[in-house]
Amino acid sequence: MCTPSRKGPTVGTSLVRSPIGRPALRALGRSSPLWRLDWVLLGAVVALGCIGGLLTWSATMHRQDITGGDPNGYLKRHMLNLLIGLVICAAVSIVDYRRLRGYAPFFYGASILFLATVLTPLASTINGAHSWIVLGGGFSLQPSEFVKLAVVVMLSALLAEARDARDATVPSTRQMFIALGLFGVPAVVIMASHELGTSLVLAAITAGLLFTAGIPGRQLAVLATVATVLVTAVFALHLLSPYQLNRFAAFADPQLDPSGVGYNTHQARIAIGSGGLLGQGLFHGYQTNGGFVPEQQTDFVFTVAGEELGFLGAGLVIALIGVVLWRGLSIARRAGDTFGMLLAIGVVCWLAFQSFENIGMTLGIMPVAGIPLPFVSYGGSSMFAVCGAMGILQSVRVDSRRPRSG
Repeated sequence: MCTPSRKGPTVGTSLVRSPIGRPALRALGRSSPLWRLDWVLLGAVVALGCIGGLLTWSATMHRQDITGGDPNGYLKRHMLNLLIGLVICAAVSIVDYRRLRGYAPFFYGASILFLATVLTPLASTINGAHSWIVLGGGFSLQPSEFVKLAVVVMLSALLAEARDARDATVPSTRQMFIALGLFGVPAVVIMASHELGTSLVLAAITAGLLFTAGIPGRQLAVLATVATVLVTAVFALHLLSPYQLNRFAAFADPQLDPSGVGYNTHQARIAIGSGGLLGQGLFHGYQTNGGFVPEQQTDFVFTVAGEELGFLGAGLVIALIGVVLWRGLSIARRAGDTFGMLLAIGVVCWLAFQSFENIGMTLGIMPVAGIPLPFVSYGGSSMFAVCGAMGILQSVRVDSRRPRSG
């Protein structure tokens, strides 16, 4: 007589009963931090980084004068920077962002000390800005990039304390001036090293956080007055270098000296305008292959997208940046406390203004200020700083989606 065969355990049952399977399922469960990460944000960052690698490769592969004989050198370094940046993002994301609140003064102070090295013989001048620490082997650090992140953290901690204080819904005038001082110290050092673009980014971060914190109208008037005085002082004391003044002149008059002070903007417009709808094809841009646009792998990388990928490809880059900003605002809206909300808003203000300025200067609607396009431009310091900012966003997101007891 035939006896029915005993069925073995199903795959799902054996996985649950397995001593290895239970931790695996717990790691994949919805209580895991992996489920609470913003994967849309992470995907947009990786896509921008990879697109930036292709654009950097195209801009440098035919430039023997800067590649040192290795046409793939910039591509390799860009992808290495992206990989290191993602590791930084992962490391920051697993740290509770609230711990940054207590360490904000130390982080800010360390970044100011690091920034001060640009005023010493250790720094080198590149493209008119005395703001680089050259490490050798084609690598260098730009301390001002890390100051952006430090200012976001420090101002968020200051203004969150003001909002969390008993019977206080807005920052006081004293706290507003402290915030301006925290912005002003690095801004003065950065201006002294002829780095106008980064000073503008810091100003955008400060203004955005003060507005979000809810400063009243009278303080806004004071802030506008201080800003006017500072701008007047910059021009009156001749704090801008001749080449920076020439950039403003070229912005005011796009036809001014197209072979001299207006050369960068003029060539950038030609490159973007020649791309049409679909572009000339990756690695086939005439302006790009000819090296007509200066610094095309860094500040003017968007011109490669416009020429070789056309309107659709350049629009994709802008759309992905828009996704990053959208997810940042979403994280800010769902943040569990004021500090987390301000952190996210500060990062969004940083990336939004820097992206607008970078793309705008290639289109001629903003003055040339010499700042990279986040995640896309070649440069380790910029990549590490913005990826650290993404790690902070992810930490705020993970906390906001953590199950609450009670």
